[in-house]
Amino acid sequence: MNKQLLFVKRPIGAADAATWSLEKNPIPEINEGQILVKQHYVSLDPAMRGWMNEGKSYIAPMEIGSVMRAGSVGEVIASKNQKFDVGQYVAGTGGVQQYAVSDGKGFYQVDPKLAPLPMYIGTLGMPGMTAYFGITEVAKVKEGETVLVSGAAGAVGSIVGQVAKIKGCKVVGIAGGPDKCRYVVEELDFDACIDYKNENVASRFKEVCPKGIDIYFDNVGGEILEIALTRLRMHARIVICGAISQYNTKTKIKGPSNYLSLLVNRASMTGMVVFDYADRYKEGAQVLGGWLAQGKLKSREDVYEGIENFPETYNRLFSGDKMGKLVLKVIED
Repeated sequence: MNKQLLFVKRPIGAADAATWSLEKNPIPEINEGQILVKQHYVSLDPAMRGWMNEGKSYIAPMEIGSVMRAGSVGEVIASKNQKFDVGQYVAGTGGVQQYAVSDGKGFYQVDPKLAPLPMYIGTLGMPGMTAYFGITEVAKVKEGETVLVSGAAGAVGSIVGQVAKIKGCKVVGIAGGPDKCRYVVEELDFDACIDYKNENVASRFKEVCPKGIDIYFDNVGGEILEIALTRLRMHARIVICGAISQYNTKTKIKGPSNYLSLLVNRASMTGMVVFDYADRYKEGAQVLGGWLAQGKLKSREDVYEGIENFPETYNRLFSGDKMGKLVLKVIED
């Protein structure tokens, strides 16, 4: 049988257990041109909350009754597609289920001998590509610049900061709690980290970035984005990657009231969607993989088990009770 998590109710505010229904259905047969993937791990990402909304976005909203959308990695156990062989491992968007049928579009081969499978839906997957292309292509990072990263202990932010350090920048993170800040500075080699839960962000910002910032990579939105706008240097760039502080709000999204700082400082604020760089994922993975092999880049996956534990694990995205990339193992050994 195939355990599947179905999306059954659009949430208002935070998603809860009633948003999904766990069902058991027969493992499907495949037709010509299709593959059957035994999924080992699925990715949990803040973007999931936006996919549940009905309104227009950069990707079509999920339909009620469909399998919960998610990145995944697993093994091809049946194939009627010439591009894939039984026994290959692949990553793609298989959804939150133990077995996925696909025509192969969006799936690509990965090698578990080169990296652990969860890394292919983390640093070598969508979060890593978001970080790499966001900081190098959208922000156009340059040596000697000062870079501020929110969500610095998360899947995207942790890679953004490390890439900026590799590029020769001063990097300051923002994270929640002393453990995360310690991890960001001591293990990821950021120059400093502001604890937004226990410190005055604006005051600490002035201390660690006395001359302002050249780049702000925003994963949280809200008040921290507004504070960052007060510290822009001339021709600064803000990358809007996410706004996790606003995803579960039941009222109007809180936006910056001081956006004229962009005008005064001839700065820019640009939205970033990783799918725009899909044809360059291989390039990004090769660069990140090379840095991992050289020890210049560190990857951390926070892995939980059991497809039935998806709602609880998903909520860790918003409670902050996780470190690095959040992954769920969905197949039983």
